[in-house]
Amino acid sequence: MNRRDFLRLTAAGAAAFATPHLGFSAKSTKNKPNVLFIAIDDLNDWIGCLGGHPDVKTPNLDRLAQRGVLFTNAHCSAPACNPSRASLMTGILPSTSGVYHNPHPWRKSPVLRDAVTLPQHFMAHGYRAVGGGKIYHGGFPDPPSWHEYFPSQQKNKPDDPMPPNRPLNGIPKTAHFDWGPVDVPDSEMGDWKVASWAIGELRKKHDRPFFLGCGFFRPHLPWYVPPKYFDMYPLDKVTLPNVNENDLDDVPPIGKKMARPERDHKKVIEHKQWRKAVQAYLASISFVDACVGRVIDAFDGSPYADNTIIVLWSDHGWHLGEKLHWRKFALWEEATHNVLMVVTPGVTRPGERCSRPVTMLDIYPTLIDLCNLAAKEELEGRSLLPLLKNAKAKWERPALTTHGRNNHSLRSERWRYIRYSDGTEELYDHDKDPLEWNNLAGDSEYARVKKRLAKWLPKTNVPDVPRAKAKAKRSPKTSNR
Repeated sequence: MNRRDFLRLTAAGAAAFATPHLGFSAKSTKNKPNVLFIAIDDLNDWIGCLGGHPDVKTPNLDRLAQRGVLFTNAHCSAPACNPSRASLMTGILPSTSGVYHNPHPWRKSPVLRDAVTLPQHFMAHGYRAVGGGKIYHGGFPDPPSWHEYFPSQQKNKPDDPMPPNRPLNGIPKTAHFDWGPVDVPDSEMGDWKVASWAIGELRKKHDRPFFLGCGFFRPHLPWYVPPKYFDMYPLDKVTLPNVNENDLDDVPPIGKKMARPERDHKKVIEHKQWRKAVQAYLASISFVDACVGRVIDAFDGSPYADNTIIVLWSDHGWHLGEKLHWRKFALWEEATHNVLMVVTPGVTRPGERCSRPVTMLDIYPTLIDLCNLAAKEELEGRSLLPLLKNAKAKWERPALTTHGRNNHSLRSERWRYIRYSDGTEELYDHDKDPLEWNNLAGDSEYARVKKRLAKWLPKTNVPDVPRAKAKAKRSPKTSNR
């Protein structure tokens, strides 16, 4: 008997003894809820229901958020695609696995080599697990996690059309750090194809419960989407982020190195591209919102609308000049804050908003609880079920984000505390300083605050997983900055 067969049998056996507590029977897969698992790449809090940007138009994300619980203080485990997704899908912290950056092959981690991923756990309990688009980081797909995948188990993301004469923004030597309209119909875009595939799955007759992973790539760079989405944001009316040009003066050297203001920010300013970049990011958000809307419309018209849990998440946030920084790869609010909303029949109430600090690590144990699957003791997240039932339930743990070994950020409802590998620190009071402009870490008045938060720092910080080599390295590297 191979390892997968053993896990399937033992997990199913354990599930038979699980105690049902949500009205879904643990005795038969027929009564178990389906899961619609929607991922969005590089989406920060610039959606209407989170209020991150005054101009944004996201009617479909907003209406989905109104159906259940919107977590307004959700954060990634790592501010990069690969470690964030590996952590979410395995339930294991980056500091435990050693998967800290995009070029780290997560299945090469001694901790994750034999990890049972979230869809694998569902497969072991009789579910049909299928996926399409970007769920794992592009360079490291995981065929054992799925019965089927679109476009294929090895190529998880459909190709996108590229405009001629790149770069469109005139910034040289920036690879895919580019933006502008691509004059094609929506149907030629990769995300549109992923949505169409998901719609096809929702129209099928399923003889067992399903775990349907639907991964959208935009608003990941390059920000190439059809012109009509740019037209939604007239350039002269685009609102730029509120930025303090002296913001890095009180930031430790490691933080400044992460920000790299001499690179992206300098180029954007020199080439007068800031407003066009914001326009393109907003356009990309509205494009992916339209893709989400298509899937939700199909879901509503399917026979599964009343017995399916919807989880929609983004893998991390994104900077567009805040802290003189662009992209993710940092430990400040713009990089760690992401989107999380959960709709569960019979559990969540419409229009709930939860301000408790949670992370993507919490999704795995939450879905185990919601679907009455066998528990997994090795998971390092915490089930969100108490918060789904009561958005104001007690929740003491801050959200932990890690970027590189021994670099951690902790976010409570009021505070953000950062400790870098050399012991330097940042502390921000979000009640008084939501833009994180004033580092209070050096003020003795806040020593108790730092001590209280520091107890949540991980005790284990394993060495980095060796980076991918040769061809396997080039693919992750294209999306590493």
